[in-house]
Amino acid sequence: MRIEILDEGFICRLSANERSKRLAVGSRVVSLENGELVCSFMISRGLAVNDFVPVLSRSRDLGKTWSEPKPIWPSLKDKWALFVSISRDQADQLYLYGTRCDIDQAGESNWSDATQGLKQNELIWASSADLGYGWTDPAPIPKPTPASAEAPGPLCVTSSGRWIACYAPCNSFDPRVRVERNQVVALYSDDQGLSWKHTAMLQFTDRQSSAAEAWVVELSDGRLLGTAWHVPPLGDDLPNTFAISDDGGTLWQPTQSTGIMGQTTALAPWTGGSALFLYNQRKYGEPGVWLAVVQPTATDFGIELDQIVWKAQTATRSKSSGDLSEWSDFSFGEPSITHLSDESWLVALWCVQPTGTGIRYVKLKLHT
Repeated sequence: MRIEILDEGFICRLSANERSKRLAVGSRVVSLENGELVCSFMISRGLAVNDFVPVLSRSRDLGKTWSEPKPIWPSLKDKWALFVSISRDQADQLYLYGTRCDIDQAGESNWSDATQGLKQNELIWASSADLGYGWTDPAPIPKPTPASAEAPGPLCVTSSGRWIACYAPCNSFDPRVRVERNQVVALYSDDQGLSWKHTAMLQFTDRQSSAAEAWVVELSDGRLLGTAWHVPPLGDDLPNTFAISDDGGTLWQPTQSTGIMGQTTALAPWTGGSALFLYNQRKYGEPGVWLAVVQPTATDFGIELDQIVWKAQTATRSKSSGDLSEWSDFSFGEPSITHLSDESWLVALWCVQPTGTGIRYVKLKLHT
């Protein structure tokens, strides 16, 4: 098995003048039945600035060229900071899932160094029945605890019609709120978002550990696969974690190690119950975005290939450690991967690099 890089470029490239005023982050791409690609990402003045504006950009030539990004909810940009990711179901219905946070003052931060927490937010979802040109207003998803939520992964709509969304509980600005951070929570709805239940998708025995950058997909054999970045209390990373569900996400097998020392995780299902596992590497190997082909069981991640697909010139902007606590200094991140109609794959990520700032893509092919 090998990976062939076909093309690289930008979905959205910020000019030198724009880079001093804004940042593009959090890219996710869906491929529609008509072959069109739709990419969601956020425009912000900085990683820790509470002003995220979600936008969409489109490609009609399998990623070679992209339209100018357009805000999804222009009227909400001064009311809420919205961080959302796009996904689709088998009928080309599109969804957005993520968080929203009140904007109390222009330019405020969404991060507290004192509590190592995010400003209090809530989970939201929205849908589009016209290929993403019109969207419902953001609808709240009740969280089972008062913790803030870190939720960069998209909503997963399974073949049975169940909606599944995961998030990592994290501290808020209030030091009095105790948060069980040693887990990833999976929310699921069987009535298209009218009501929600929850369970633990991933859970760490060390109660001082925390999770981040979680993702969930349905594999081709009907099992669910969830992954996350495992962050111990002293800062040194542990291997990424995963778990399998055999019943559509109600119950999950015990959390296991992937054996991969990565950070942010992203997933895409492939044939025969396998998956593509995408992750950032800032500390334990050549910096960039890596791709692993895996055939997971309940106890073994089943790594068949593990290779870098995009090389970063800088891991962080000021040579910081790359630890999660210094996330606002990262110079690339949050990759995703999408299967295209020509049997190629499109990797998307945000970057602040000497060669360009914005949302990059890498088009590749897997040869078996």
